[in-house]
Amino acid sequence: MIFVEKHTGCDMVIGLCTIELYLPGNNSLKGKRSVLKSMISRLRRKFNISIAEVDLHDVWQSAVIGVACVSNQQSHAHKSLMQVIEWIESHRLDVDLVDYEIEML
Repeated sequence: MIFVEKHTGCDMVIGLCTIELYLPGNNSLKGKRSVLKSMISRLRRKFNISIAEVDLHDVWQSAVIGVACVSNQQSHAHKSLMQVIEWIESHRLDVDLVDYEIEML
């Protein structure tokens, strides 16, 4: 049995971002995993976020990654997720950012 105690007055915001990527130079699942593993590891360390591939697992040149962060302010969570998106666009020239969606819970 799990007991959950709810505290009042605690502000917690969860920011979620779904990012669709295109990997144009990739020709195998092994190559895709190599690119994603490197990028995910670096993003996790740099931005202190939770991140994983969440869709299109068997497609060689496309991927969808999910990113989550927790904050006490919605503006901070949104800023953190935008920094992840901007980093991908500016540092990963081997990956095209097709689309992204940010949601706050």
